[in-house]
Amino acid sequence: MRMRMAIFAGLGALVLSGCTVASAATEKTVEAPEALVKAQEPDKLRVAIFAGGCFWGVEGVFSHVKGVKAAVSGYHGGREGSATYRQVVTGFTDHAESVRIVYDPAEVRYDELLQILFSVVTDPTLLNRQGPDVGAHYRSAIVPMNREQARVARAYLKQLEDSNVWGAPVVTAIEPYKAFYQAEGYHQDFMLKNPEHGYIVRWDKPKVEALQKLYPEHYRASFLRDHTGE
Repeated sequence: MRMRMAIFAGLGALVLSGCTVASAATEKTVEAPEALVKAQEPDKLRVAIFAGGCFWGVEGVFSHVKGVKAAVSGYHGGREGSATYRQVVTGFTDHAESVRIVYDPAEVRYDELLQILFSVVTDPTLLNRQGPDVGAHYRSAIVPMNREQARVARAYLKQLEDSNVWGAPVVTAIEPYKAFYQAEGYHQDFMLKNPEHGYIVRWDKPKVEALQKLYPEHYRASFLRDHTGE
């Protein structure tokens, strides 16, 4: 009985510890092509939702992008009652770890956000996993919030597929918006609060470094802390 309780306690610690640290695999940085179809958006704040693996890194990268006014980690899809980290990481709730971004199109267009997403955040050829993390809740997905975003997203995914820069089929999905549920407070600004965390050092700091190297015109050295976008 004691051994069984110890096993359950260990599993619980793994669930609450967040994204997986240990892995011999490496993530490759691929400079995604510039979008042929440019977003035509009004000069007012817009919202974008992206899923691309563990939300710590997705939020961390976009918190360093000029023109992004808010970046919030959360869960897209599924039911509100099951939108808790403990339940989502089981992979059975239909949620995806996602980030809700508020951005100013006058500073960064939606198609430019997509280029950044696929260059340094997520590998569009991986199905239901990213880096060391495996499960449907780590899927790569775009959630358009209006017709223009949907138009640009469809065109860009086709462009990525045609470009064959990854040498494998693109499996990132375009998902209809259902609902976005903000994640628990300890997940917000996780990279900023935990710069020496093993996962951050191993998997997410290199993504921010790649952003600075590939897109210096979009890189902001300071980490955005605003979660309202107002």
